[in-house]
Amino acid sequence: MSAFEVQVKTSVERDLRKLGKDALRRVLARIGEFGGNPFPRNAVKLSGAERLYRVRVGDYRIIFEVDPDARVVTVHYVPHRSVAYDRA
Repeated sequence: MSAFEVQVKTSVERDLRKLGKDALRRVLARIGEFGGNPFPRNAVKLSGAERLYRVRVGDYRIIFEVDPDARVVTVHYVPHRSVAYDRA
């Protein structure tokens, strides 16, 4: 299986600026893993969305979309868990 391209929306950059150093390091590491495995074991499909998933990283959620035909993973948001599902 060849690698997936990982794209990060500008909304993620704004979300990442709000994180502490430790949380930022863990979130970036997890996003980096999407290129080799876009469907990690703990990924949960979001209801009401065809290709949106979420992964927990501490108190934060990575909301991402997988397009298996184009082999692209697009990270949409990295919100705190308290507001994670308001935008998705």
